[in-house]
Amino acid sequence: MMMFSNHVTFSHNTQTPQNFAPKTKHLISHPLLLSLSRDFSFDFSPITSMAATIPCHYYASAATTSKFFISNNAHSKRLTYPLSLTNARGFRGFSAARCSYQPPPHYSELQSKDKGNSFSLKQCAISIALAVGLMTGVPALGLPANAHTTSPVLPDLAVLISGPPIKDPGALLRYALPIDNKAIREVQKPLEDITDSLKVAGVKALDSVERNVRQASRALKQGKTLIVTGLAESKKEHGIELLNKLEAGMDELELIIQDRNRDAVAPKQKELLNYVGGPISTLAGLDSEFIKLLSEWHGCSQISEGALRFCSVEEDMVNGFPYEVPEEYRNMPLLKGRAAVDMKVKIKDNPNLEECVFHIVLDGYNAPVTAGNFVDLVERHFYDGMEIQRADGFVVQTGDPEGPAEGFIDPSTEKTRTIPLEIMVNGEKEPFYGATLEELGLYKAQTKLPFNAFGTMAMARDEFENNSGSSQIFWLLKESELTPSNANILDGRYAVFGYVTENEDFLADLKVGDVIESMQVVSGLDNLVNPSYKIAG
Repeated sequence: MMMFSNHVTFSHNTQTPQNFAPKTKHLISHPLLLSLSRDFSFDFSPITSMAATIPCHYYASAATTSKFFISNNAHSKRLTYPLSLTNARGFRGFSAARCSYQPPPHYSELQSKDKGNSFSLKQCAISIALAVGLMTGVPALGLPANAHTTSPVLPDLAVLISGPPIKDPGALLRYALPIDNKAIREVQKPLEDITDSLKVAGVKALDSVERNVRQASRALKQGKTLIVTGLAESKKEHGIELLNKLEAGMDELELIIQDRNRDAVAPKQKELLNYVGGPISTLAGLDSEFIKLLSEWHGCSQISEGALRFCSVEEDMVNGFPYEVPEEYRNMPLLKGRAAVDMKVKIKDNPNLEECVFHIVLDGYNAPVTAGNFVDLVERHFYDGMEIQRADGFVVQTGDPEGPAEGFIDPSTEKTRTIPLEIMVNGEKEPFYGATLEELGLYKAQTKLPFNAFGTMAMARDEFENNSGSSQIFWLLKESELTPSNANILDGRYAVFGYVTENEDFLADLKVGDVIESMQVVSGLDNLVNPSYKIAG
């Protein structure tokens, strides 16, 4: 059996119920084990030398709930699967593809860097107990609803969880904007908290919502001067107009609460958050006059093809692109700002869903090279007509073109166009390029675009080559509480460059063979510089 450090290892020699999956060996890597290994420099290799045998169909269910990362090296070209490049068409004949993964990278190199760190006996005992518990408890996956990692039996393990993760893609995008204005954040946060308040059943939720709205209203009144000061000079007039609409909208929300109209709260909350930090939803296919009226109502006079441009108070605080991209990447297609893409997918074999349009917001502030490369490919219609090549409950993946190439062949060079690994970290002025955060020794760094939201979009790459991303992309389907930010094997290793902000729940319904009918940039195309599709005609 092939052994990998820091992984609990399982093998199987029985086929799935469908009898399609080949007999092979598998590795299951739990994110908490990896977190213990990284945070405490503890070597799990003696523990992981023990192997238990379970059938493939049993732990396939673990993958679909994202509780474990399941890997396989049976069909590899030294490429990480599912998170990196893969000739996905080779798997289409197997309905049990969820059992065909490849091992995630191990942490032995990381451990060697951390040998100087101290590790107490107490922490060691906790780590061993957790590791053994995970191993012996794997067959009993049906845990009670209240048995989760945020309420551990051993309180010290709580250090592995850095609080409830932000899972809303809109909130993640707002916090990722390159601004530093505490006053607007104090308005934003209580408005976002309305979502949690509405989880209470019935009209009782409105009492908490009322407190949220009053807190936001008070923060706006007290901090309005500081918010206006933070607006870019060229956008100040528009920003003030939005602030006035935001203030009036909060008064309207208070009236909705007084009328005990629970159903009207969420739509009004969304409207207010659009004023704060947008982006406004796509309007593709609507009558142009209606779009114009709606544009004026939102205080956003600029209209892009089929959608309103990004316009919000926080966007109006951004004064141009905040940094220079390194010279070696400066001539690549770059997204200097944000853009939105509508992806229309034709759904097969699903009587309840024929087609779906996924609205994707791309963040070029934090991943200009990665997002720019993708927008350029969209404008080339590279993805139009391409099938979904992987969909197993863990990721949805596409982008592998027909033929032997595993990425986009640039017609001007007749070679695969590749881009560097690009990771933006909180507190840094520009992204890191060409290296994972582990390789940089930034084990505790917080990524600006974390793998938190259902439908987080990232670039796939070769496991052993950081700068090998090209056209293959994936959307992650996961439970954030089980793989908290920067305590998993994804953050800092793969370049996130956007989030699905509308219809993201339907990603779970996609299957291998479903066809991407079209991808269209519906706003922000003017933020793309050095577009190669124009050169190619």
